[in-house]
Amino acid sequence: TLTCIPGILTHNGATIQLLDLPGIIEGASQGKGRGKQVIAVARSADLILLMLDATKADVQKTLLEKELDAVGIRLNRKPPNVSFKAKKTGGIVFNATVPLTHIDGKFVYAILHDYKIHNADILVREDVTIDEFIDVVEGNRQYIRCINVINKIDSVTIEDVDRLARIPHAVVISCNQRLNIEFLIERIWDYLALCRIYTKRRGSPPDFSDPLILRGGASVADACRAIHRSLADPTQFKYAMVWGLSTKHDPQRVGLAHELIDEDVIQIMKK
Repeated sequence: TLTCIPGILTHNGATIQLLDLPGIIEGASQGKGRGKQVIAVARSADLILLMLDATKADVQKTLLEKELDAVGIRLNRKPPNVSFKAKKTGGIVFNATVPLTHIDGKFVYAILHDYKIHNADILVREDVTIDEFIDVVEGNRQYIRCINVINKIDSVTIEDVDRLARIPHAVVISCNQRLNIEFLIERIWDYLALCRIYTKRRGSPPDFSDPLILRGGASVADACRAIHRSLADPTQFKYAMVWGLSTKHDPQRVGLAHELIDEDVIQIMKK
């Protein structure tokens, strides 16, 4: 692959865009082999699939993760639970709600001094490392979910396939023999954590043919905006009737802040 090749995957009524990017070589984070352009596309993705060769998966996985880490992409990690707010005056105020084993107040002051930050409020709610605290200060890190897709399993022994399949966040496949492709598509759907919301008109059955595709944890307001942004306006929105797993009883009358779950049915009432 020499250029970005787009593709479409349709699954569970959702249309998922795939981008096949050129391979990343060692030194890509410094710009080798047009690596910076390739990685810039990866920064905006919802999910990254690392395509690995079963005969050299361990070496390739380490190399790719190192290159992506160097440009601020953190794979399968959550943002550190640290509140950092720069301010105009008042000096540095550092507080921690848990015992810290990797950093302390002196470390924090030294790091902020290097970044020429002299006024800030910092609240640490988990035991973070120095690197994780620097990520918070930099503020430009991307935390993206990732699946290690290990291809060419038809060219290695069954013992190797078993070992590779036990790697965290890994799926073993064979494109040549179409092995395990359906399981990979299911894992992609699980990792994207999308939810399908079906709409219903008053007096009509729900429309199960064309769901709204929203991110996990979406609210009624997000569903309203997906239909038309004016529906989420409090002056227009009256209430919504919801059927599904997110309700205590069917139907339940809810407001804009109600959180929806996959395959809920929604009916919106306007004023």
